[in-house]
Amino acid sequence: MVKVGSEGRWTKPGIYEENGTLIVVGDEYIQRVVQALASPTRLKILRYLMDSEADVGQIANIIGQSKANASAQIRKLEEAGLIRTSYKPGQRGVKKICKTDIREVRLILTPVE
Repeated sequence: MVKVGSEGRWTKPGIYEENGTLIVVGDEYIQRVVQALASPTRLKILRYLMDSEADVGQIANIIGQSKANASAQIRKLEEAGLIRTSYKPGQRGVKKICKTDIREVRLILTPVE
């Protein structure tokens, strides 16, 4: 059995964040995170967000895709617990801001205590 510490937080069932490490437990959650990391585009977004936060428009420019496509990529990363989003006022409404503190991902193949 693997113990999960008390310093972090569960971002979703099976996905736990602690000190910049995403700890993933359970087949369903491991598959979700691995699928999110399997895309070169999503890896590019994740690496960019390691250094700074960005809105959907900035991410669309970075990956050379439309805002709709960028938003779909962001959603996959968010569902996997790899990034967090928030909303801030912008010039024409509200902006979706993305950021991450994740520097490492650990896939736990044994049950957690």
